[in-house]
Amino acid sequence: MDLSKVGDRERLKPRREPYWQRLRNGCFLGLRPSRRDGPGSWIARTYDPDTCRYRLKSLGDFGQLIARDRFAAAKQAAEAFAELIESGGHAREKIETVEQACRAYAKDKPDAEGRFKRFVYSDPIARQKLDRLRRHHLEEWRKRLAATPALVSRSKKKVPKERERSPASINRDMVPLRAALFRVLAPGTPATEAAWQEALTPIKNAGRQRTLYLDRNQRKALLKVMGEEAAPFIRALCLLPLRPGAMANLSAGDFDKRTRELTIGKDKSGRPRRLIAPEAAADLLAKQAEDKLPAAPLFMRPGGSRWTKESWNLPIAKAAGNAGLPSGITAYTLRHSVLTDLVDGGLPILTVAQVSDTSVEMIERHYGHLNRAAAEQALAELSL
Repeated sequence: MDLSKVGDRERLKPRREPYWQRLRNGCFLGLRPSRRDGPGSWIARTYDPDTCRYRLKSLGDFGQLIARDRFAAAKQAAEAFAELIESGGHAREKIETVEQACRAYAKDKPDAEGRFKRFVYSDPIARQKLDRLRRHHLEEWRKRLAATPALVSRSKKKVPKERERSPASINRDMVPLRAALFRVLAPGTPATEAAWQEALTPIKNAGRQRTLYLDRNQRKALLKVMGEEAAPFIRALCLLPLRPGAMANLSAGDFDKRTRELTIGKDKSGRPRRLIAPEAAADLLAKQAEDKLPAAPLFMRPGGSRWTKESWNLPIAKAAGNAGLPSGITAYTLRHSVLTDLVDGGLPILTVAQVSDTSVEMIERHYGHLNRAAAEQALAELSL
């Protein structure tokens, strides 16, 4: 039968067995009308090829939506349930709260998991039931997020240095939560309390174009006065378009000296990627991997620990001051400078996006103004 028509649904008589509509082979959406003039309960039914039997899942009543939107939301949820079953997923896992939705989403996304730990799991929003999630719940969470200072660095005395959270930071911190909720919730009716998604709308024009750039001579000057302990790690940041965190997470086994292939496993996207290191970078990586076990940090601090944001900020700031370079230089300044050289040298934007684990849109936004001369070997020519 057709459950998409509001009038037809309202004429259905209450009964224990749901009224079923076939969405496709092995996938059904059911409605059990309420005996008390409520919206009724929606149920998904999907054939599990592993167990050779049908599986059921209660989807709720979607009472927060107006009547004409409930079928579309229930259909989307039923199809998502079917995809999970057919792909061998764990359908028995209950996702009832915001925290459970976030944990399910972040299983293979370390960057999202880190943001959830900082801004979601310890917040009241984590315990909010998904079927009762309203726009004001997320608006209140967003206000708390905006009021949370952003950590810049820690001094040697472990005193945190903080600043007001910028619109761009707020946008970045909202992205994984929005993605996690879209996996399990249909968008609510616009301009109503059910429109939870409207509370997570990005702030427009929040991104600032990066303007602090160090040319190769300036980077050489920085390395010349860099402390001996930090020099290999900072030199690598000057040679490869990696995020500082991804560079710090490299292990000795990630670099193949024979092929000069570097595997970057833990980065923003969470997906491993590979690149062929330029000759100067390959020599540095080979030296750092020498006599180390595969699981050992490729760039090691005294004592054997990995570099962290708190440990690399101070050496960079100190060396920048000693070299007479502009204030405000960070590890990300080095990444930006490498990306600038690649784009300005003529490397295709798609290639730059792939090796740096970012989107073409971000490359065009921040580097699209550069002169793209024809220089196919831009990456290989990066050397100091």
